[in-house]
Amino acid sequence: MNQISLYDRVALTRDFVEHGLKRGDIATLVDKVPHPAGGPEGLVLEITNAIGDSLQVITASLVDVEPLNANEVLAVRQLIETS
Repeated sequence: MNQISLYDRVALTRDFVEHGLKRGDIATLVDKVPHPAGGPEGLVLEITNAIGDSLQVITASLVDVEPLNANEVLAVRQLIETS
């Protein structure tokens, strides 16, 4: 996998049902956090809406995201409301 750098936009590789997010949604990597017990590094992702307003910040692992590629097209969908 390509190295993902801070502030890169990434695609989610799985649904985050608890946050109303789906596989393929776009996030921005805003921080990397070492695992306290030496496990996989954690990622802090900012989720924005289509016009760039910040909606939420979530944590994920490297396997939960993938870099964006030049041959991909972005799409728009309505955010799933969570309780």
